[in-house]
Amino acid sequence: MLLAAPSLPRTLIFPAHCPSHLIISHCFLLSSTSPLSNSNTPAISILPTSARAKLSSLLQPFVLCEDWIIASALGRRRRELIPGDMAALWLARASSQLARRSARSLARHGEPSPPWFLASVPQLPPVLGSPAALAAAVERSPSGRGFCSVRGFAGESGAAAAAAVEEPENGFAAGGDQAIDFPGGKVSFVAEMNFLPDSQKERINCYRVLDDDGRTISGSKFQEVSKEVALKMYSEMVTLQIMDTIFYEAQRQGRISFYLTSNGEEAINIASAAALSIDDIVLPQYREPGVLLWRGFTLQEFANQCFGNKLDYGKGRQMPIHYGSNRLNYFTVSSPIATQLPHAVGAAYSLKMDKKDACAITYFGDGGTNENVQGDFHAALNFAAVMETPVIFFCRNNGWAISTPTTEQFRSDGVVVRGQAYGIRGIRVDGNDALAVYSAVHAAREMAITEGRPILVEALTYRVGHHSTSDDSTKYRPIDEIEHWRTARDPISRYRKWVQGNDWWSDAEESELRSRVRKELLQAIQVAERMPKPPVAELFTDVYDQIPSNLREQERLLRDTIMKHPAHYPTDVPV
Repeated sequence: MLLAAPSLPRTLIFPAHCPSHLIISHCFLLSSTSPLSNSNTPAISILPTSARAKLSSLLQPFVLCEDWIIASALGRRRRELIPGDMAALWLARASSQLARRSARSLARHGEPSPPWFLASVPQLPPVLGSPAALAAAVERSPSGRGFCSVRGFAGESGAAAAAAVEEPENGFAAGGDQAIDFPGGKVSFVAEMNFLPDSQKERINCYRVLDDDGRTISGSKFQEVSKEVALKMYSEMVTLQIMDTIFYEAQRQGRISFYLTSNGEEAINIASAAALSIDDIVLPQYREPGVLLWRGFTLQEFANQCFGNKLDYGKGRQMPIHYGSNRLNYFTVSSPIATQLPHAVGAAYSLKMDKKDACAITYFGDGGTNENVQGDFHAALNFAAVMETPVIFFCRNNGWAISTPTTEQFRSDGVVVRGQAYGIRGIRVDGNDALAVYSAVHAAREMAITEGRPILVEALTYRVGHHSTSDDSTKYRPIDEIEHWRTARDPISRYRKWVQGNDWWSDAEESELRSRVRKELLQAIQVAERMPKPPVAELFTDVYDQIPSNLREQERLLRDTIMKHPAHYPTDVPV
């Protein structure tokens, strides 16, 4: 602590037993007009040599000139101008508060309080006025002596700075302005004890452009799309729907081992992809093949992956639907829930460091926000907010985490409200409205890149299909609920009505599109089925530049086992 001693009226003294870290944590400002000193440099005595040196170095950033103290210390991003008379008042007010705190601390450790002189605090009017009024208040003080700790005044004027003056003991400012400068901004104090409510009285609104009949809602604001983009969006939505139907049937026929559909979520897939740039990095969950389809992944490439042939980019080492493409900036799908979220933040941070005009986007379901093993959702949002990374968190809230409804997952109003806790801007959007999804992601991308900030998008939708081919959703949800979303709220039908309302589409074009896509996909499946599988040797490649001896030994043992027991291994895998 630094106090004014009665025996040395112009000398500032630290008690000899005061810990160095406390001395260093309290820098002191004096102006040439302060009643504490007649010179610009106070005397410092009764100090350990190390503490005295540290204090002197800390005082260097404070320049004393006439009636102003120019402070630029402790990592402050801007300079603060403090009138000298205001600093003097500050010194007087602070002494009582900090001295009492120190006395209490010493008492707890069984040490006697030193004979410090505590400057009395002047009685101030309810509202602090000009610097002249402050000087008059200081003059009325019996001693006008005291000390201060480092503190930034937020205001630009004398009156604003006066409002930041510390009140003795309780830390409240005079005139009812009860606040404290705390990391993150100014926090106001109140006398009444109020707990935050567990939830808002009204749920967060959901942004929508098209009504259920495919008509734009009066007064709606959305990103305009050209005829070319609009038709491509519709075409790809239909293609995704057909692809899901045929691959699902192929799994049921035993031709592939697993599949997972995006039925009911086609608008989320295609519309969000349309709002992005090819340079944007996509880290998907497993229900976003439409994003890859929009970027140019062909039906043959989809078929090669599902059948795991030698043209599969994963060389047959991934399960079906774990798509990936370096060429299209689409990270390979990984089934563990939410692990892609922190990765997306890291990818976005690299884009920021390289000053790229691009962002990262990661997709996840409502269940991914409650993944509690590593807490990746929460870690990723906090990481992104603190590092200010250009990343879009896109949550597909489809009502179900496999068999667990959202009502049993969390108590909060969905997912979008969670962004506020981490300082992240967010929006809730109708996930079955292609124009709303497109507009929301388009705006989110613009904000993420130009403002360097993460954005959280929650799309309300419904998983019409089963979770996967390993699931029967009729065991845990009513069939009439599924049918309602499949028909009345189908995103493809709604968007088609809008496209046809613009005279951009016809029934003849619809029939031709569906026939062509079905034919092309069936042909791709036939080609993928006939394509040879990757050789056994590919199991051991693409990890090490030079395959180590232990892996070579494992490969030899595997070949020997296959040769001894050929009936237990597929015959179409080259040994």
